[in-house]
Amino acid sequence: MEGEKYADILNKNARFIQLEQWKTQFCRKAVPRVHSGLLTPVEPSVWVRSVEEAGSKHPGMLVCSVYNFYPKQIRVAWLRDGKEMTSEVMSTDEMPNGNWLYQVHSFLEYTPRPGEKISCKVEHASLVEPQLYEWEPTSDSGMNKIIVGIAGLLLGLVFSVGGLMYYKKKTHERVLVPTTEVFYPENTL
Repeated sequence: MEGEKYADILNKNARFIQLEQWKTQFCRKAVPRVHSGLLTPVEPSVWVRSVEEAGSKHPGMLVCSVYNFYPKQIRVAWLRDGKEMTSEVMSTDEMPNGNWLYQVHSFLEYTPRPGEKISCKVEHASLVEPQLYEWEPTSDSGMNKIIVGIAGLLLGLVFSVGGLMYYKKKTHERVLVPTTEVFYPENTL
């Protein structure tokens, strides 16, 4: 009975109703909606990345992170050149985000081979067909461009600070020449 009393008070409060309408509009994509008593599926967000770069002889680790999906049931698999991999694959259980949505992470230990294509395949009730998300390795030339850019930025910063210090030093070395003013007594003019 106490709960009904508070519900009536809130339902008559215009500010509370406006807040609820705003939350409904804002959360429409993020939270599963109820239609005829059934929750609608929410499409996952997927991020494929490397957490440990592989050398020519050392294995690396790829992660396929799948976020914000509903319902909980999902299948994540790794493909190497279109063939599903079963070994060297580890996955977490589906974990709740706390907002009715879930996340899962799948890991692939790999040793790179020239020209191979590695993808993460996601199958979920919100998807019409399984989706493939390709891993794009960072090339050495891409990494070299980043390093050259950072080096250029640091060099520019060093020259800017040096120039500022030179300018400040020169402004303090200036000698001010006193000027003399001639004062005439009032009676002489």
